[in-house]
Amino acid sequence: MREMTLAHIAQVVDGQLVLPEGKESLKNSEIQGAVNDNRKVEKDYLFIPMVGARVDGHDFIEDAFSKGALASLSERKLENASGPYIIVNDTKTALKQIATDYRMHLSIPVIGVIGSVGKTSTKEMLASVLSTKFNVLKTDGNFNNEIGLPLTICRIRDEHQVAVVEMGISDFGEMHRLGDIAKPNYVVMTNIGQCHLEFLKTRDGILQAKTEVFEHMPADGVVILNGDDDKLVNADTLGLKKVFYGINGQEVNASDITAEGMTSTKAVISTFGESFEATIPLPGTHNVMNALAATAMGKILGLTNDEVKKGIEKAGTIAGRNNVIEVRDITIIDDCYNANPVSMKASIEVLGKAPGRTIAVLGDMGELGDDERQLHYEIGQALEENHIGYVFTVGELSEEINNSLSQKNSSCMAHHYTNVEAMLEDLLPIIRGGDTILVKASHFMNFPTVVEAIRTRFE
Repeated sequence: MREMTLAHIAQVVDGQLVLPEGKESLKNSEIQGAVNDNRKVEKDYLFIPMVGARVDGHDFIEDAFSKGALASLSERKLENASGPYIIVNDTKTALKQIATDYRMHLSIPVIGVIGSVGKTSTKEMLASVLSTKFNVLKTDGNFNNEIGLPLTICRIRDEHQVAVVEMGISDFGEMHRLGDIAKPNYVVMTNIGQCHLEFLKTRDGILQAKTEVFEHMPADGVVILNGDDDKLVNADTLGLKKVFYGINGQEVNASDITAEGMTSTKAVISTFGESFEATIPLPGTHNVMNALAATAMGKILGLTNDEVKKGIEKAGTIAGRNNVIEVRDITIIDDCYNANPVSMKASIEVLGKAPGRTIAVLGDMGELGDDERQLHYEIGQALEENHIGYVFTVGELSEEINNSLSQKNSSCMAHHYTNVEAMLEDLLPIIRGGDTILVKASHFMNFPTVVEAIRTRFE
């Protein structure tokens, strides 16, 4: 990491550098990376121990040194440390300070991916498209918070030409802190949905919180917005240039959208007066939107249409996010990483296009605030509109989905359960060849166990 010597880091974090006897010269050595997991330590890395509810990272400092760490941070004085360490008041704060300083030494463009729904899948599509021309560093998984983002920034190296970083928040002020670290040159905003209403209260509150990032962008920065979103189409970007993408006639748009079974979607993409046809190797209109966002970003950075098309067509899926699994002649849509009303309805739309019988296994959606029961109730309409055959719901809030279908006298065969085990006892015996099964809930519902139970039964 350029310019990041131990002496400089100690100054940045306002800490005390402690050097073992005979290793005084190491103060001018540069770290090669920074991690908070001792299992990921590589030679000359900085280890950042963090104190959690059950584990204290300080217990692994010596293990980090044994794996080649150049130095460690520490919130206390260490006895007989085998390597240099820097005493700080709080290691989490120090990590953010290090990443913020390191970002100032970087000249590559940083792209921030922001929105209520689809950040991770959009980030993956962006990285796939941009990697046809550039060496791209992207956020691992969904490392998008005040720990994950600075760790991502610290992974940028001289060989990287573009960085794509996911930025996730749940309250006011968080985006200011993330924006100050990443200082993105470009921002892609996917939508303003109904997430984190527990803290942000309304969609206008969500918009206000997410657009805090604009204050941390350069004057020549560009904001790429979902023009089909009623909140984003009129978003105040503080004078920053806007580029809109969407299905409905935006600067970058799509037409002739055709589902290609359960695994891909074909579309004609029009971009700044030109057009090309692409097969998106993912189901659903929402993945067409991800491709449009990546197209807009790619064209801004100088990619040809052929390069953009190639990147779109090699994009992959992420476990737990609309990942289509074939087991014998049964199809499982594994979308149980997380859930909110927008993504739930999008996944139900995908399920509705499946041939044969359709089964939705749905669980509670979290952090929806005062309207959480009504928002669950409204999912029933999406199930009915998409003619889903069977619905199995689990959880206190998801009972409202079942109630909605019952009150509408829906043709959906709906069943509700208080726990996964009881639900599986009824679900597994009815599954037969040709069925397509959607499994979706917020992460705390632990629905990967449902996916695994279905796979195990039929493999």
